[in-house]
Amino acid sequence: MDFLHNYNLRAHNTFGIDVRCRMFADYATADEARQLALWLKEDDRADMPLLIIGGGSNLLLTHDFPGIVIHSVIHGLQVSIQGDEVFVKAGSGMEWDTLVARCVSNGWHGLENLSLIPGDVGASAVQNIGAYGAEACDTICRIDAVDLESGQTVTINASDCAYGYRDSRFKHEWHNRFLITHVTYKLSRRLTPLLDYGNILSCLKEKGIEHPTAQQLRDVIIDIRRNKLPDPKIQGNAGSFFMNPVVERSKFDTLQQQYPQIPHYTIDSQHEKIPAAWLIDQCGWKGRSLGNAGVHDRQPLVLVNRGEARGEEIVQLCEAIRNDVRQRFDIEITPEVNIV
Repeated sequence: MDFLHNYNLRAHNTFGIDVRCRMFADYATADEARQLALWLKEDDRADMPLLIIGGGSNLLLTHDFPGIVIHSVIHGLQVSIQGDEVFVKAGSGMEWDTLVARCVSNGWHGLENLSLIPGDVGASAVQNIGAYGAEACDTICRIDAVDLESGQTVTINASDCAYGYRDSRFKHEWHNRFLITHVTYKLSRRLTPLLDYGNILSCLKEKGIEHPTAQQLRDVIIDIRRNKLPDPKIQGNAGSFFMNPVVERSKFDTLQQQYPQIPHYTIDSQHEKIPAAWLIDQCGWKGRSLGNAGVHDRQPLVLVNRGEARGEEIVQLCEAIRNDVRQRFDIEITPEVNIV
């Protein structure tokens, strides 16, 4: 385990923001994570700012970071099969879509709808990533981590993580408390495809597929994502920048009278979810720019780095969009991306 000083973080954030940190360290094993925990507890480092990152795909850096950035490079899988149940324990530094591909190819089902989401396995447990009607918390059963307060290895049950829409205790009271080493997912050898979200069904129909295999479902979702989302290796972005707002039924009914075609997803009898992309598009932001920061021309939910954008430029664009949505619809849209 090496400590790098004055380290450039451009390769560790998919926006491609050119900033540095005072120190940077990877951990490749649970033992190295414990060593880091002990190192951080030493008196001269107790107040050092800390940033724990995954693949940097849900991160917007706005300035040089004055402390230490820590990143997992733990890889590998451990698999236990009990009847139709498959328990897959993945290293927190493993690329998320590599995990999904491995599971699909082996007939371990439950992650297909989360195909091609950028980032690392550890971040799935923090962010509760989701897409096309599925969320990571649907399959996560436990998380192994090192507690930075005690320096000990702990196992956390998913039921204790208070998972919600793109949310968990790791983003709140547990922020910067744990170095995640492994995440275990409970999958199945029986496929129960989720097809009723977005345009999955129509895309399958175009291909003449009525009863898709897991691989066919994964392939369709990959096609959908590639057609509407920019590749961060080509144009810097962090995927969906905003969460879809959930509004009271009375608020939605009022909006629907003004905008009969407003898209929505029913949460329960009292709440509706409205696509933030639609709200942003209605405000005329699709394809527009402020300086070097812009809104993608096919998916208004995605903010992009059009050149050498600074993090502050993307924040300014974010706030301009939020203000317009607030003024027109009286709805607050909240960034999904972690702004540092």
